[in-house]
Amino acid sequence: MSTASVWPLGAGAAFELAADLGFDGVEVMVWADQVSQDVSALRRWSRRTGVPVLSIHSPSLLITQRVWSPDPEVRLRRSVDAAAELGARTVVVHPPFRWQRRYGDAFPGLVRELEDASGIEIAVENMFKVRPPGGSRNARVSAFRPSIDPTDVGFRHYTLDLSHTAAARMDALALADRMGAGLGHVHLADGTGVPKDEHLVPGRGNQPCAELLEKLVSSDFAGQIVLEINTRHATGAAQRARDLAEALLFARLHLGQ
Repeated sequence: MSTASVWPLGAGAAFELAADLGFDGVEVMVWADQVSQDVSALRRWSRRTGVPVLSIHSPSLLITQRVWSPDPEVRLRRSVDAAAELGARTVVVHPPFRWQRRYGDAFPGLVRELEDASGIEIAVENMFKVRPPGGSRNARVSAFRPSIDPTDVGFRHYTLDLSHTAAARMDALALADRMGAGLGHVHLADGTGVPKDEHLVPGRGNQPCAELLEKLVSSDFAGQIVLEINTRHATGAAQRARDLAEALLFARLHLGQ
């Protein structure tokens, strides 16, 4: 379970819910929450709840451009260091923004360098275009360099996010095929195709969530599947827990567990 799934609650609450509901581990979304930025605090929460940290989501969002450092290379390096210290296998990172020219030019080589030095898998995530302010219903622009599709560049490891494929109106199964053996990480969520990141409970949108999970089983997938859903509109703790439990049951059902 991604710690982002309990926002606006913090990472500590995510560890507790993951333990209560029977998740295998958590992905830590590094953002404004101070616990998410503190490796020692994360280690204490992991030990207290018995829930391991399986992956780190590097602070790549617009709202996290000052977390740890204003330099995106420093943020990625610190994410890899945090993963190594916590025993996590994977770091998730977004492609560079268009205005990050120096970082963007260096990004493919930087990812290779960090993977070679650390043994951590750096899984580059697919993104989506957004409707510009005042734009028409069908107008879309990309903020990412060179595109929203990391297979346009080519990396060793990828994250496939199904909420992002919905927002991008992209064929998720075809993207999985393009990622091929590099697909090592999945953000499981759903979406309806509106140009925003919905992160619905799987089964509540139009994405092929079940089909993708069954495809992964048939291909002997050995990567990680992380539930990254949006519960910020939950009316209380009970509804948040029900949504997370439903998402977990969906995943295990279609993984044959």
